[in-house]
Amino acid sequence: MRTTIDTQITVTVTDRASMEHQLDEALTVAMTRAVHEGRRGILVTRQGFGSFTVALSDAVPFGLTLEDQKL
Repeated sequence: MRTTIDTQITVTVTDRASMEHQLDEALTVAMTRAVHEGRRGILVTRQGFGSFTVALSDAVPFGLTLEDQKL
């Protein structure tokens, strides 16, 4: 099980174009936090159709972004 700490960014979309745009924005925010902190990576989790969370995670090494699915 992967754990996340701090605020998660939730992305909810209805089409692919908005998915890519909103996930890019969420990843930019998460990368800024990760670089500032310097100890955790980013976990992007698909919660369901059109629903994602982006968060810093202790389970992801700094400098990496991993994807997970809860489907």
